[in-house]
Amino acid sequence: MPIQLPINQLIPQPTYVPVVEDLIACLKSGLKDNLHSVYIYGSVANGNAIPNVSNLDVVLVTQRPLEAGQKSLFNSINWRFQKDFPFVKGLAVRTALVSEVASLAALFTWGFLLKQCCTNVYGEDLAECFGHYVPSWEIAKQWNMDIEQSAAILRREVALAEDAQSQLSAQRQLAKKLLRAAYGLVLHRTKRWLDDPLESGRAFLDYYPERQQTIERLGILLGQRVIPKRSVVGLLDDFAPWLEKEYQKTEFKIG
Repeated sequence: MPIQLPINQLIPQPTYVPVVEDLIACLKSGLKDNLHSVYIYGSVANGNAIPNVSNLDVVLVTQRPLEAGQKSLFNSINWRFQKDFPFVKGLAVRTALVSEVASLAALFTWGFLLKQCCTNVYGEDLAECFGHYVPSWEIAKQWNMDIEQSAAILRREVALAEDAQSQLSAQRQLAKKLLRAAYGLVLHRTKRWLDDPLESGRAFLDYYPERQQTIERLGILLGQRVIPKRSVVGLLDDFAPWLEKEYQKTEFKIG
């Protein structure tokens, strides 16, 4: 197993170092020998997390499927975070088995996520199983061809938001998804990895300048101001079907 760097050398923002350390301690205690490795991605991994707004995004890899009691561990960790680290908006966990990740079928899904987007903070780094990734249409469509299903989920989260904070979180997630999906349409042209949603939107406009107003409005959703639900849903209902059609057109051209 490769030597694991100390957490404070992996997390750019010192405020989040104890958060990740506590997460690992809880997972080790709760999962024991079922725990294989832990990765973080998103704003905390990139060093641009916003206190009281950003989630801690985690990929958890286990040796065996999680049991019922082990699944409840995530609720316990969320509760701990609310008490000890209230500036962390929430814990968002993706789970996978070692056998699922370290396989050829996972090349453009788990392989891409771990290699390009994640920081390994505990255990064997499965990203080492995969070689260098070249920005391609294959990767873009793997992550964004489900835009119709994703839009339905995002729409529901906005509609069900009961307070300003939950609505702000929902509209930000919606904006991130749509901006990154938009950039996926041109990834094979730019051949650059971009994580920042706003930068992704600007790069998309180089090829689709007619959608400038949409991208500007999505940028507003990423801010700290709660936007009326009707406006958020209207933007989603306009842009998501357009994205879906563009992905289908591009798939037909490229294959």
